[in-house]
Amino acid sequence: MGMTMTQKILAAHAGLETVTAGQLIEADLDLVLGNDVTSPVAIGEMKKMNVEGVFDKDKIAIVLDHFTPNKDIKSAELCKCAKDFAYANDITNFFETGEVGIEHALLPEKGLVVAGDVIIGADSHTCTYGALGAFSTGVGSTDMAAGMATGKAWFKVPSAIKFHLTGKPGKWISGKDVILHIIGLIGVDGALYKSMEFVGDGIQYLSMDDRFAMTNMAIEAGGKNGIFPVDDLAVEYMKEHSTREYKVYEADEDAEYEAEYTIDLSKLKPTVAFPHLPENTRTIDEDFDISIDQVVIGSCTNGRISDLRAAAEVMKGRKVAKGVRVIVIPATQAVYLQAMEEGLLATFIKAGAAVSTPTCGPCLGGHMGILAKGERAVATTNRNFVGRMGDPESEVYLASPAVAAASAVTGKISGPEELGL
Repeated sequence: MGMTMTQKILAAHAGLETVTAGQLIEADLDLVLGNDVTSPVAIGEMKKMNVEGVFDKDKIAIVLDHFTPNKDIKSAELCKCAKDFAYANDITNFFETGEVGIEHALLPEKGLVVAGDVIIGADSHTCTYGALGAFSTGVGSTDMAAGMATGKAWFKVPSAIKFHLTGKPGKWISGKDVILHIIGLIGVDGALYKSMEFVGDGIQYLSMDDRFAMTNMAIEAGGKNGIFPVDDLAVEYMKEHSTREYKVYEADEDAEYEAEYTIDLSKLKPTVAFPHLPENTRTIDEDFDISIDQVVIGSCTNGRISDLRAAAEVMKGRKVAKGVRVIVIPATQAVYLQAMEEGLLATFIKAGAAVSTPTCGPCLGGHMGILAKGERAVATTNRNFVGRMGDPESEVYLASPAVAAASAVTGKISGPEELGL
């Protein structure tokens, strides 16, 4: 029996000719990632292990993005712990305020991840890098500690689900709409510990930012990882951002998949995930009238330049509805600078939005936009669990940047079409 794309990458990193679903392997790691929340825990575990130094200072990335710029004394202490460790071990890829970005947008931008890599990160959305044809997955801080110490990690080889993407999506359909549609279709545990492998002629119409958004949210379907084939667009992205060599793996024709789905992108409509699960999806044309208090445009899912362009196109020449707070968070400093040079930030500010320095901020209820009891937010983030963005009795509706921007203007959940766009 042949292997899937994910299985081939894992086999190569385990030094094996073949692997099968369910097999336990030990694989070499190309990168170990931590942030300001998870790194201090991993650092504590390394101390318990009595480990001297790290396996490779160039293959560890520590990104201080979750509660930064430091919102209180505790977050400052966490960042100091991570910073002291990074400097003591001469970690090459250490990023803090001023050069920081949201980790899963920053690492591809910095060229630290490429096709064929095996990457672990002490953050569940580490699965983002599958957009470039890498195997990447989230782990706990203890596994991060072991990875930093040894450069290896244990895995159970995942089985796979294949998603055939066909057709050309409409103007306002983004990768966020596609992945929300898929999660609504299979549920939040529909791909539990499985590899979500995307194929088909529809991929050519998905930008790299679309693909990053889709693999980012593989975990919201329970997936171990999400992964795309390496096409010309992915190669172009890697050549632009990285000097590292990449390796292309392709699934065998006789690879085994537990399930297969076909999705016609041309038939998709702007999609919103209602509280309190990403699977609770409805399309924007359904009959509902839900007023909102806040809009957040950003996060590791949708804070890249094409996301900001889409939002700005909707908001240009318009005003944020009275009584609605709008917070725009570019995912990295480079995205922030580009958005400024393109005039996007001016569009947001003139419309009545606030623009933040790069941070995860409100996505996990950290800061820069916490919800009060009874408040509702439309967010381009990836989770809408109970209390995710603040009070347990607040509500988060997940949507694309275009829907979020349109909702900001109307004061209720809306699509761009309602503004005549």
